[in-house]
Amino acid sequence: MDQQTARRGDAVWALVITSVAGFMASLDNLVVTTALPSIRADLGGALEDLEWTVSAYTLTFAVLLMLGAALGDRFGRRKLFMVGLTVFTAASAAAALAPGMGSLIAARAVQGAGAAVMMPLTLTLLTAAVPAARRGTALGVWSAVNGLAVAAGPLVGGGLTEYVSWQWIFWLNVPIGIALLPLARLRLKESTAPDARLDLPGTLLASGGLFGIVYALVNVNAHGWTDPLILTGLLGGTVLLVAFVRHEQRAARPMLPMRLFRSRAFSGINAAGLLMFFGMFGSIFLLSQFFQGVMGYSPTEAGLRMLPWTGMPMLVAPMAGYLSDRIGGRPVVTAGLVLQAAGLALFAVLAAPDVSYGALLPALVVGGVGMALYFAPAANLVMSSVLPGEQGIASGANNALREVGGALGIAVLSSVFSARGGYGSGRAFVDGLVPALWIGAGVVAVGAAAAMSVPGRRTPTLPPVPAPRTPARAPVELRSSPRP
Repeated sequence: MDQQTARRGDAVWALVITSVAGFMASLDNLVVTTALPSIRADLGGALEDLEWTVSAYTLTFAVLLMLGAALGDRFGRRKLFMVGLTVFTAASAAAALAPGMGSLIAARAVQGAGAAVMMPLTLTLLTAAVPAARRGTALGVWSAVNGLAVAAGPLVGGGLTEYVSWQWIFWLNVPIGIALLPLARLRLKESTAPDARLDLPGTLLASGGLFGIVYALVNVNAHGWTDPLILTGLLGGTVLLVAFVRHEQRAARPMLPMRLFRSRAFSGINAAGLLMFFGMFGSIFLLSQFFQGVMGYSPTEAGLRMLPWTGMPMLVAPMAGYLSDRIGGRPVVTAGLVLQAAGLALFAVLAAPDVSYGALLPALVVGGVGMALYFAPAANLVMSSVLPGEQGIASGANNALREVGGALGIAVLSSVFSARGGYGSGRAFVDGLVPALWIGAGVVAVGAAAAMSVPGRRTPTLPPVPAPRTPARAPVELRSSPRP
């Protein structure tokens, strides 16, 4: 009984530590967006400088996620988690103290690097600490906290900027990070992956490819799709990712074994995640502006009125995790994506320059329930679709694909918005918003179809691990031995 109680205590502490750390890393994706006018008033800088205060974090976060997971598997997950947390906390203080735009952008890039090491390891540390029977519920709580952080970024940033100062969106991380470090050292157990691999050529190819594509997507609205810099990023990034796939197929110790994608569970849930974040990030980016520019709300008021959508994971995701333990993750994830697509479609039908908030509330609630149903089981499906020793790499790959999906969604839906509408009037904004939301809804619906390809809980999800090659000196003995 004492050992069982101790294990439960370790699981609770792991859930608290990893959820809070993940909340900080996820929050900083979008927390700075509503503070940009105040930052420009204090530090100056051109529009491109303001864009980089957002994209510097996104880029380093996305392209270094897989490396962070691989380093944790090789050198110790708790150790590297603490390293990432230390870097993230120190960079947050540096951002708050930044005297100019250049130093702020540099601090944001370092923040993203720390988050890239810390974030994928939160999932592997939590998975290792929680028994399989309770894992769905624990991951439901973890997912609810992280999902809320992504969506609440503009609300938290707007509130702190409006009532305190923009520096506090970064100072907020410092005491939390300092408090988490000793807790992580005392309460988390160290672990590594069996036969861990650190594939430096693969890491460079994957990071370079993702950097090129994400860089192009982040900057496409400022420069246009035909700009040589954008085309170079897209084409160069694609070439590097193709080279990465070929390298991983041939490498003796690949960073991301390509055999994982032969698993319908792994490939299906990752495709669903990329498409989900495409529709969600792109829609949140535009709808937050709709609430402010067309409906006339302040940044804080707009964030509060989006809570029926963005805050729903905190209420529903734990129950979604429980349901995934009972009936399996596939039906819960699929239902969530269907509801998210339906919510975006309903918003597209209702959007108008003079629409009331009450009329939009059903669309927000439906989308919020869908988001919540997706987050919890998706994390469990990712971790259960691979072997225990490959969970760190799977977590890094899944998070990287979701970040790329979010960047792609913002770029594509914003381009649709610009082509069909604009900021000139409420009518012009709605003319651009509606087709963008329809595309977002359609992409999320395709994600639901991808989730349907994930096998049920009774179907084996992992392809067989290739057997080691038999030494040439013993063919006779093996042929004469009966098979087990």
